Amino acid sequence: MNAPPPVFIVSGGAGTSGEQIVNTVLAQFPDNAVPVVTIGNVRLAGQIEEAVAQAKSAGGIIVHTLVDAELRRILIRLAGEQGVFEADLMGPLLERLADILGRAPLGRPGLYRALKREYFDRIGAIDYTMSHDDGQKPQDWAKADVLIIGVSRTGKTPMSVYLSVLGWKAANCPIIPRVPLPEELYRLDTSRVIGLTIDPDRLMMIRRQRMGRIGVSERTDYTDPSMLDEEMLAARKVFRSGGFSVINMTDRTIESGADEIIKRVGRISE
Repeated sequence: MNAPPPVFIVSGGAGTSGEQIVNTVLAQFPDNAVPVVTIGNVRLAGQIEEAVAQAKSAGGIIVHTLVDAELRRILIRLAGEQGVFEADLMGPLLERLADILGRAPLGRPGLYRALKREYFDRIGAIDYTMSHDDGQKPQDWAKADVLIIGVSRTGKTPMSVYLSVLGWKAANCPIIPRVPLPEELYRLDTSRVIGLTIDPDRLMMIRRQRMGRIGVSERTDYTDPSMLDEEMLAARKVFRSGGFSVINMTDRTIESGADEIIKRVGRISE
């Protein structure tokens, strides 16, 4: 079978609204394999010309959410001349509301996202945190607001998730004896790396409880006191050699620990 033609989303902003609508429609056609290409931040007539030419060359269609009336007119005209199907998701509603309200729309792209910046920042932080859990994607750690390190069960993941809900991009990485940490760790600003530690007895209790919940009763390295001591020693060496700030979570809640991290790292740059 021939590949289906692509759908080009043309937007003056990020194209998020158009993407959501197009993907909602495509969900009605399971296993459709329709390519979706977003062409965002369109502000010039030349960009419109390129988008229409690209769609014509690929045999695709255009879905647009342009709030700039002149750019919208140009796209509709060029698409008609080139025989490219276009679907205007914004124009008819803008024009109808302009008639009802008795005034012209501002025509500035990105206003909704600007008004909802805090929401979108939080969603972006959560997405970043979930994809950078447990040492994943160290090449992206430079984008993190904070990197949390520590041995297993010191609370790295719940701490990261809690911070992400507050809008922080939080990555985390385990410290495992005899397993080298990614080199990217030592390239980061040390003020954005936080080590978590916990009293060994409390840690042993937490680990044994976890093993019990998953049905493991015999002793393993995970709950062996000598191995735990080795892990804690390895963590202290990493904290010391990297000059990283350390927070003891023994008598702290996640919320309290997060407050301390925010105080030490500082507010996220605007």
